[in-house]
Amino acid sequence: MSEPAAATLYAVVSGDRLKLLMERTGTGDAVTSRELAEAAGVAHGTIGALMSGAQRVVPEHKAKAIAARLGVDLLVLFIPMERAGRTLVPAQQVVA
Repeated sequence: MSEPAAATLYAVVSGDRLKLLMERTGTGDAVTSRELAEAAGVAHGTIGALMSGAQRVVPEHKAKAIAARLGVDLLVLFIPMERAGRTLVPAQQVVA
């Protein structure tokens, strides 16, 4: 029997971009980290860690939920990680 495929992981582009998108979501409204966490079904600490840079990576379902609540495309906020070896895709130059 083969092993189940590992879930795709996504790295946040930058904590600053996350903060910016929280200040002005796709609907134009602001959302707090607690509101975002609750709406996306993730721990409040996860949102804080993504904003501060203490955590860079989340599973695909969490990345999709966060992006959906912010009203943006997944790839506006997250970069998919390579599957082989789980190495982080090099960060792109980001202008927040």
